[in-house]
Parts: sequence; structure tokens; C-alpha cells
Amino acid sequence: MHENFYYKVKVYYEDTDSGGVVYYANYLKFLERARSESLFSIGFSNKKIKDDFKSLIIVKSCNIDYKKSAKLEDELSIRSFVKSITKTSFFMNQTITRNKDLIVEAKIHLVFVNENGKPVKIPEEIYLKFRPYFCDSIKS
Repeated sequence: MHENFYYKVKVYYEDTDSGGVVYYANYLKFLERARSESLFSIGFSNKKIKDDFKSLIIVKSCNIDYKKSAKLEDELSIRSFVKSITKTSFFMNQTITRNKDLIVEAKIHLVFVNENGKPVKIPEEIYLKFRPYFCDSIKS
């Protein structure tokens, strides 16, 4: 069984539209923060990956399904896990919930690239740290 990364976020006024509902694009920011925190939790950061491995993690695609609206001062939980992995990329599934209500489901395709934007192999050190968070489907 794979493990999950968890991250909590509170909805502030700046995150909402005039009606107090979270503006749809802000969910992408919440998901990005959760992914960055998942890196921190295994001892890495985007800056460390750039400095130590001369690589970046970029979003190749994002499929997001909005289920319900989050509102001002809601406390949201974001669950993230690695669904599958290849030599140069991985797919992360993320959900945003408020208590037991599902707010957002997202499937993110992330790719490791060099400083010229060309795909590169995921560094072994990062792969091994992420390994407990992989779902069962690992591709070559």
C-alpha cells in the first residue's frame, strides 16, 4: 500500500471572488503548494533539485475536476500520492477536501527537465525517497 502526502490550507479573502467562493485558478496554487511541501517532507525542494541536479520539475498536463465550491475561511486538506512513474516523469493524483466533502480531484503529469527544457531521468536519490509514495503501477 502506498503512503500519502498531506497538506492543509485555509481559504483567505485573497483566494475568493466577490461572493466569497474560491476562484477556480486558486485551486491550482493550493495543489502546487501541496506538491512543494511533499518535496520538503522527503528532504528536497525545487531549489535544491535545480542546484544539485540541474533539473526542474514542470507540469506537463493537469486534469482537474471541480466537485464543490470552497468558501472564505474554509479549512481544506490536500492529499497527494504518486499514481505512476516513468524514467523521466510521474503522475500525481491530488484531492482537496473540506471535512468529508470532496472539493477537487486532480491528475497532474510532472516531468523532470534539464535547464534547456529537455526531459531527463529522475535522479535515483529522489526516486528512492519517493518510492514509498508510489502506487503499484510503475512503468519503464
